[in-house]
Amino acid sequence: MAGLSFQALPGFRDFIPRECAIRNYLFETWRSVARRCGYVEYETPILEDTSLYLKKSGGELSAQLFRFEDQGGRDVTLRPEVTASLARLVAEHQRQFPKPLKWFEIGQCFRYEKPQKGRGREFHQFNVDILGEAGPSADAELIALAIETMLAFGFVPGDFVVRVSDRNAWIDFAGRHGVAETEIPDFLGIVDKIDREKPEVLAGKLAAYSLTTAQVRAFIADPANASPAYLAIHEDLTARGLGEFIQLDLSIVRGLAYYTGVVFEVFDSKKSMRAVAGGGRYDTLVATISDGAVDLPATGFAMGDYVIRNLIEETTHAAMRMEVWLQRNAAACDIFVVVADESQRAASLKLVTDLRRAGISADLSLNPAKVAKQFQSAERSGARFALVVGTEYPELKLKILASRTEETGHAQSAVEWLTARLLEPDGPLLA
Repeated sequence: MAGLSFQALPGFRDFIPRECAIRNYLFETWRSVARRCGYVEYETPILEDTSLYLKKSGGELSAQLFRFEDQGGRDVTLRPEVTASLARLVAEHQRQFPKPLKWFEIGQCFRYEKPQKGRGREFHQFNVDILGEAGPSADAELIALAIETMLAFGFVPGDFVVRVSDRNAWIDFAGRHGVAETEIPDFLGIVDKIDREKPEVLAGKLAAYSLTTAQVRAFIADPANASPAYLAIHEDLTARGLGEFIQLDLSIVRGLAYYTGVVFEVFDSKKSMRAVAGGGRYDTLVATISDGAVDLPATGFAMGDYVIRNLIEETTHAAMRMEVWLQRNAAACDIFVVVADESQRAASLKLVTDLRRAGISADLSLNPAKVAKQFQSAERSGARFALVVGTEYPELKLKILASRTEETGHAQSAVEWLTARLLEPDGPLLA
């Protein structure tokens, strides 16, 4: 805006009240799904020693770090992802907890990359992990949570798909075609970009391993190349009634070098945007971070706020669910007290205090104002009800703002009356 000296930096966001409310909707949905699936919450610092991320991240991540030297001369980085921090935390404290650990975290991450749709330099991420369980049942449990999260946002079958792969299938493929073990990480990096690379560039990179694009694509297309782990996961999810949501897709490799086995990504079915979520097994990361002191198998995934919000807003039924939540939870108050008779201001103030103390969100105009203006304030606040305190006091009028209807009650029982009333539907919003 012209004339303003300062604005948010590129790729960073301000959260005005509605934006903050949408963020809270995402957080509340993430948190509620994780808790009902038996996960507990943890948190790690936003600032970490840079070497934590350089130790075994690989790919593009090391070039995207918000990295600097602090006043103590330490090389530090704003966390670009949470898995490395989790590995550090678990290595230090895992003896205090029975296995497997089922942990989740919601927090900020930072990556210096080009801001675009579905991607910023500062973002919030839902991170879910299971540590201490090596079998495919843990991968299936994790994928099930990812599916339940999508359903909780209002998506339905046909809106999204979980594309599952296994790095071990590619490692076997590489071994059969003479790719040296030390070159496998670079080879997997090529596979990871197979659908984004120009055909001639892809062909040139594969030629260095005496492979052709046709060979690689044939491997991806053959269902017989599904690993035993994938087959076990599919059987598990089918038993849960979730088999329709997953499909084998060996083109999924994931870019970070610490992945060791099954990997997966959640996509909208139209593939109109980048992955909504992604993750996989990282059985060696805890040992790497702890220099071998602790060795725990692990699997996890992350879902970022940018892409899931975009997909919600572009999917009608999911957007409607979010809007209902916002209208119920993003209002400044539930009840706006309209002082229709200024001689009753003291009574109105006491009423607001009693409602607030009872756990009801209530507000009123701080200064005398015309009744019409107070009703405008009630509408703007998003309140469900306007409680009119007028000459009839202690009789009260309750205006249901959504339906433009009204009820009457008594000040003496206002707290009980309104507490019960807030639990009832009041118009087309919940019809």
